[in-house]
Amino acid sequence: MSYRGKEICKTIELPWNDNQPQISCIPEGKYPVVVRETKEQGLHLWINAVPGRSQILIHPANYAVKELRGCIAPVSFLVGEGKGIFSRKAMDKLLDTVLKHLLQSKFVNLLIKTKT
Repeated sequence: MSYRGKEICKTIELPWNDNQPQISCIPEGKYPVVVRETKEQGLHLWINAVPGRSQILIHPANYAVKELRGCIAPVSFLVGEGKGIFSRKAMDKLLDTVLKHLLQSKFVNLLIKTKT
């Protein structure tokens, strides 16, 4: 994940499975992002307007298959397919970047595209 060409962190997510809820990553596209806080996840990001999906979050996790249900997890380092480490540290770095803009009443969008 990057901002203005500078990498913030790596990410992990589930593999593509036709955008099926709970078992697939989300499709390529541009999505608005908002900050949200819950008792379960603490401070995290919510990706709005994903076609056919709801409650897609960006939150800490280190193992996609066991910890994600279609969400995205920031990680500091990739250690295998769908696995990373130091997710909470990466989440803090991501929030630091995003919150600056949201506090200035700016919109934040997430652009998801195939890795080239």
